[in-house]
Amino acid sequence: MREIIALSIGKPKTHTWKNNVEISGIGKDKINSVFLTKEGFLGDGVANTDFHGGPDRAVCLYPYEHYGMWEKEFKKTFSPPSFGENICAGNMLEKDVFIGDTFSLGESIIQITQGRIPCSTISKHNGEDRLLGRIVETCFTGYFFRVLKEGIVTADSVLTLEERKKESVSVLQGNFIMFHDRKNLKAIEQLLRVEELADVWREKLEKALL
Repeated sequence: MREIIALSIGKPKTHTWKNNVEISGIGKDKINSVFLTKEGFLGDGVANTDFHGGPDRAVCLYPYEHYGMWEKEFKKTFSPPSFGENICAGNMLEKDVFIGDTFSLGESIIQITQGRIPCSTISKHNGEDRLLGRIVETCFTGYFFRVLKEGIVTADSVLTLEERKKESVSVLQGNFIMFHDRKNLKAIEQLLRVEELADVWREKLEKALL
């Protein structure tokens, strides 16, 4: 079982970054209890539907361990949910979980579908121009879930692994293929064999094989 460090939601808001006004859902607030639907948490929302939202990206998790690493590197404090995640949790690193893993979370059941493709709002929101590049370099992006069973989630809910069909492709491996190894046809074919892979990643990787 993995305890949640923070449970957070938020609707898109207007932000001013370097004198530019943008709408983003990255600014979320910690909450104690919320209902999780197939589309995501009630009261949560996204602005950029190219990278966020939809049934395959209903829940975003960011591993707590990365916070300490980024704090050392950038010499500043990062507090959940600095990366716009719904769930910050320990012992859920990208290298240790696999696409298709199914977890219970409160009354709900969720399944990992893809790594997160981060966008520039992460750097803007945290005031660090290099942050996005470093997240992509390390593949420490966090990841998304689809919702298999709806239900109430609370801040003291725990993540419990319910099913691991096959330890074939970890989230970290999937991220590395997507960001750094798009010419590795063998690795792409292995990832495409994972039935639970999000459709948007499947489409991108199938194009890479053409």
